[in-house]
Amino acid sequence: MLWSSSRPLAAHLDTEIEQSNFFVTQQVGNALREVCILDAFFRACPEKFVPTFFDEAGHRVAVQYLFAVLRKHMPAERLLHYRVGHSALPGHPELGLTSGVEFSSGRLGHLWGHVNGVARAEPGRIVCCFSSDGSQMEGNTAEAARLAVAQKLNVKLFVDDNDTTISGHPSSYLSGFDVGRTLRGHGLSSEDVDGEDIDRIYQAMRKAVVEDGPFAVVLKRNMCPGVSGLEGSTDGHDAMPAIHAVDYLGSRGYDKAVEMLKNVPKTCDPHQNFWGCGKFGAPRQVFGETVVRVLGHLGSDDERRSSVLVVDSDLEGSCGLKKVRETYPEVYLKGGVMERGNFSACAGFAFRGKRQAVFGTFAAFQEMILSEVTMARLNHCNVLCHFSHSGVDDMSDNTCHFGLNNFFADNGLQSETCHDTHLFFPADVHQTAKLVEAVFWKEGLRFIYTTRSKVPDILNEEGHPFYGDYTLKLGTDDIVLGGESCDGYIVSYGDGLYRSLDAVQRLRNLGVNIGLVNKWHVNAVDERVMSIIGRSNFVLVVESQNIRTGLGLRMGTALLERNLTPRFGRCGTHRDGCCGTWEHAYHQGYDTSSITEKVIELGNLHPEMEGKIKTNINTPLYENHRQRAVARPLCPMGTAS
Repeated sequence: MLWSSSRPLAAHLDTEIEQSNFFVTQQVGNALREVCILDAFFRACPEKFVPTFFDEAGHRVAVQYLFAVLRKHMPAERLLHYRVGHSALPGHPELGLTSGVEFSSGRLGHLWGHVNGVARAEPGRIVCCFSSDGSQMEGNTAEAARLAVAQKLNVKLFVDDNDTTISGHPSSYLSGFDVGRTLRGHGLSSEDVDGEDIDRIYQAMRKAVVEDGPFAVVLKRNMCPGVSGLEGSTDGHDAMPAIHAVDYLGSRGYDKAVEMLKNVPKTCDPHQNFWGCGKFGAPRQVFGETVVRVLGHLGSDDERRSSVLVVDSDLEGSCGLKKVRETYPEVYLKGGVMERGNFSACAGFAFRGKRQAVFGTFAAFQEMILSEVTMARLNHCNVLCHFSHSGVDDMSDNTCHFGLNNFFADNGLQSETCHDTHLFFPADVHQTAKLVEAVFWKEGLRFIYTTRSKVPDILNEEGHPFYGDYTLKLGTDDIVLGGESCDGYIVSYGDGLYRSLDAVQRLRNLGVNIGLVNKWHVNAVDERVMSIIGRSNFVLVVESQNIRTGLGLRMGTALLERNLTPRFGRCGTHRDGCCGTWEHAYHQGYDTSSITEKVIELGNLHPEMEGKIKTNINTPLYENHRQRAVARPLCPMGTAS
């Protein structure tokens, strides 16, 4: 045995399970069976376990928030505000934000290595981690498995294997992948069980914790077992559609819960009238539509297959790539949750000849492939990357999923033999379409960033789409409003641009001589526009990127290098997320009101003009929300809020 005790561990566990068996088998949903058993283990032998329900399956959060309530860290009614702005209940649990949450689950498949370290720090105790077949696809888990085996770490893994990820069923698109066989191949003891057989689950989990060293129990079950319309379906990923939840709860007599679901109020951005903006559209979807259009110019399936490869990392619907698969399946590869390998496969395909590869995932996950990006650059590969979910807007999964450090991709040397690396963040659907068409067949690495949220058309002063009748030229900035002789300029891109346009239109309407520049080719310097804005009185950079790594730092440096010294300021992402969706722009301070406040600060405006602006733009509606965003402190560990 790993420890000495007057009673063997197995006897402790059996007694506790007998006492809690009714609760386990009669009162809980299927997916919580292993959780309830592990909770009984924790209570049976508290000195033998690190009593934390570590979980590396991303936004599988119910366990963390439920036990925060059961352990008296917060009231149960607070759970009704999951993912609501300023609720401190984000889509992925965050340490220090939510009372009772003991770790940040972060990105899918990123926690097992951390758990190995916890086990090393607690050599006399068992450390347990919940996992999934999706998280087991990540390369991190292979490294963690090898270390756990080599060091004989007392880590126990409980893997929910439902053969379902966002884009499909691994048994179909990733044949040969088997969680249990893979783990055993690393030398780790592993046992597959029926995830709906409570007796077999208990026996396997008991065996896992009694044996020394790392051990995995792989629980085979369908997605959403017992839920009509969702069982075994990819639609069961993330939040359950309300129609299925109503049917499920109603069939079990939970009428009050059904009534509550039917009457949940919807929230939206209180700022509905963005001056200078048209109808809203989704650039991330237009990316895929435009790729389909480009591929349509190739003459045959064979020509497309030999010249283009499109690889999805289990986010095809989010990145617009689903349209490519449906239209031209001959170029398409479902790569699963394996960003590093998928990107490298793209690079290798377009290593020689006039081939192009297209890679897509979330901007947050760009950080995972930076070494592979360097290798692709050094090998002169041609990859067009689409990173959706850039910035913070509409990001209910919160901080770990923010796409904040896009500029990390611009990591080449100023003078090298490789192709130049290009970073683009288009303003709306029209510019996105023109951009994809313009750069699809270019050489080297090209990164196109889009938001999760829809963004409006940018309109010219005549009220027509600015990027409708427009010829895109790489390396240039667009002066959207104000011409070449303004007192100051806002420089922005992506979803920051339409918010800036709203602010600039309102300021100009009040008599402020201010212009707006769209710096959509974010890592290029347009010397003409740089000279124009550098001669003005002030320059304000507005972005949804991290202010420590974003455009603001580069713009300030570029101005100084050219002996241009306007007053300079930045608005951008600078603190943890606030949960919610539309609330993030206010929370980070790049909403219309925050932008105008910064203009007042930089512009040295006459007090009369300053008062006029505050009266007409900084309305109480926006101020109340922004004050709420600023006022909420982080929750200290172990305290209720």
